[in-house]
Amino acid sequence: MTHAKPLLRTVAIAGAAMFAIAVPVTQFAMGVTPTGQTDLVRDGDTTLEAAGYAFSIWGLIYAGMLAYAIYQALPSTRETPGLRTLGWPSVAAMAGCGLWLIAAVYDIKLATMVIIIGSAAALCIPLLRRYPAQNRIDFWLVAAPLSMLAGWLTVASAINTLTVLTGWGFINASTAPGWAAGGVIVVALVAAAIAAASRNWIYPLPVAWGLAAVWVAEQTDRPNVAILAAAGAAVLVATAIWVGTHRRVMLPLPRQQ
Repeated sequence: MTHAKPLLRTVAIAGAAMFAIAVPVTQFAMGVTPTGQTDLVRDGDTTLEAAGYAFSIWGLIYAGMLAYAIYQALPSTRETPGLRTLGWPSVAAMAGCGLWLIAAVYDIKLATMVIIIGSAAALCIPLLRRYPAQNRIDFWLVAAPLSMLAGWLTVASAINTLTVLTGWGFINASTAPGWAAGGVIVVALVAAAIAAASRNWIYPLPVAWGLAAVWVAEQTDRPNVAILAAAGAAVLVATAIWVGTHRRVMLPLPRQQ
């Protein structure tokens, strides 16, 4: 038996995706670069830095958001376990992406931390329910883009938290290496645990991408942190491969039904 999608949720998903994409486009048009040399970014670079190329993943994430928003809004798209489980959480996470950029521009440190951690949790918690993807379309246009967003928000939450703590003075030059190493270890362990528990092979890949960028950026200034980041990225790629090769998983290699 199929069920119609709730109209309010359908509209909210489309609106949140458009908001998440419109904010950076508007800021770019106005010459505003929240990921450039703002106080927030400068604070973070003194503790844990990721190579700039890492943020190119947002192009893929935004494309996934747009595809997801369009697909779920189509009249032919019926209710699925994926939409039921991730629909409203995705609204919170995508809206959070836009709100974070606004908070970052104005250097509202506490807001950036609350928003990004909340957005990551909004998606990671329901992903742990291990719902079955119905078919290839449901897999690639609902589960995959939201899992990718959740993964990137996980690693970004760690970096953002270290950035805020540095800006507040809780982390200084002498303690920064320890905090950076601890942050890398925690994010790698958390991501591996979520990937294994949810049986989600897509989720850990953006986290690995972020840690690889940390490895690139930190090789000169903090080589021990760079080694930890490289090891964490390798573990997460291995976790993704292991999960992806096991059929009895939350996000199986999809089969058309």
